[in-house]
Amino acid sequence: MTDAGALEALISQHIVTAMKAHDAERTGTLRLIKNALKNKAIEKRAPLTQAESEQALASMIKQRRDSIEQFAKGNRPDLVQKEQAEIVVIEEFLPKALDEAGLAALVTEALAELEASLGHKPTQKEMGPAMKAVQAKLQATGVRADGRAMSELVKKGLAG
Repeated sequence: MTDAGALEALISQHIVTAMKAHDAERTGTLRLIKNALKNKAIEKRAPLTQAESEQALASMIKQRRDSIEQFAKGNRPDLVQKEQAEIVVIEEFLPKALDEAGLAALVTEALAELEASLGHKPTQKEMGPAMKAVQAKLQATGVRADGRAMSELVKKGLAG
């Protein structure tokens, strides 16, 4: 069984548990996760790798964060709360996210390595290579981080 297959089986077990507990919100969110992974695999026409599954879940979280922003602007606290609850459930199946301090240290380290390879301090124009260096570091350590927070820290690092 592939890693993604194991993840799908785990989600199925959680669905059964949530259904037995009569937890409708959790059951619904778990079904959304399972369907998103299944649709991604159908789209790819092959089983998903662990990284692809994590990316699909991360994009689900990103969608929900965008929705939260819109619902907050629209003064819909009920929908904001629902989306936040879904994020909590989705995050259970992802590697632990890096906190702000850990991400800042990782960005600083990646920028230092980039500076050494370029031979000069990277500038704002080198945002792309800087982001790639930070993402490579994240993958190497096996953790994940919020893209917006990472982007802001890279911008600060390049400016300062």
